[in-house]
Amino acid sequence: MSDLPEHVAKNRAYWDAMADQWVEPGRRNWASEPHWGIWHIPESDVHLLPADLDGKDVIELGCGTAYVSAWLARRGARPVGIDNSAEQLKTARTLQDEFGLYFPLLHGNAEHVPFPAESFDLAISEYGAAIWADPYKWIPEAARVLRPGGQLIFLGNSLLFMLTVPDTDAEGPAGDRLIRDYFGMHRFEWPEEDSVEFHLNHGDWMRLLRSSGFEVEDLVELQAPEGATTRFPYVTAEWARHWPSEEVWKARKKG
Repeated sequence: MSDLPEHVAKNRAYWDAMADQWVEPGRRNWASEPHWGIWHIPESDVHLLPADLDGKDVIELGCGTAYVSAWLARRGARPVGIDNSAEQLKTARTLQDEFGLYFPLLHGNAEHVPFPAESFDLAISEYGAAIWADPYKWIPEAARVLRPGGQLIFLGNSLLFMLTVPDTDAEGPAGDRLIRDYFGMHRFEWPEEDSVEFHLNHGDWMRLLRSSGFEVEDLVELQAPEGATTRFPYVTAEWARHWPSEEVWKARKKG
């Protein structure tokens, strides 16, 4: 633990301590068809995944309970999941046994992936590394392990959400006023949580992806479907019908 970067060690302890809260959500997601984010938007509505995954080598960066890897495996991919939390991986392995679907799961840090260069066709993160790892470290690492032409897909909180959500749940959900600086976005620590998140503005994301050898293919800003609900208190469905609370970046490593 002492050899880990401070934010990695802090997030490892945080997720180990709360892993039991994600057992049942993980189980439901393993049993479901692919859907995305806190609004459970069906893959059939947003088409975030490549059309052909058969035989593709995929790494899920920050896999948690590994339901995304399970979805990919059912579509013919060869996934590998890596996560910072041993307790989350314990749940993932239990769910592998329950569903009879197996693929490698590694305890580690998405900022330093234990694979040779050009090992994968796709790197993916739904939250996971997308917000819990330092992008100035994990994005170049994703580029390293992807083959030329390989794709990177990651989903996290939207820029607009990050500029409008209060520091604590007691202050209410995201509102209609900017309360945080756009310039200089990077490291976020919330008063009620002993963890570290990372979020960039769109210009910084573009520059980082391009300097890491990617061509940006799309930025998908997700709208909550009619009638959608979420168990998370920091944003309402009404807000997320007007403005995106989540966004997906899609980029491809230059050949």
